[in-house]
Amino acid sequence: MLEISHEEFESMVSDGLDSLHDDMLEQLDNVIFLVEDRPDDGSDILGVYEGFSLAERNIYGYGEEPDRIILFRENLLEHCADRDELAAEIRITLVHEIAHFYGITEERIHELGWG
Repeated sequence: MLEISHEEFESMVSDGLDSLHDDMLEQLDNVIFLVEDRPDDGSDILGVYEGFSLAERNIYGYGEEPDRIILFRENLLEHCADRDELAAEIRITLVHEIAHFYGITEERIHELGWG
């Protein structure tokens, strides 16, 4: 498995976010990005969006807990052979999970090549 410290991984996630087009990020409201080692269920997913998509925001109110986009560090490290592949996969995972924020379905995300 690729060896990268938590701090360096989080820096790579930050770089991945910085690489995204401003239009993709401008409507993100009350969303936090987190890094966890693995999902609680032990699955091999690379990331997850937890919250209310923009399509569901009519039921979203003031004071709600922030939505969460979580990247799973160990799963991503196991999935990638080197740092370049990891950086690319982090970016793809961010785009994939942000797409869920916008209400894009899993099927459509795959049609667009984002996951």
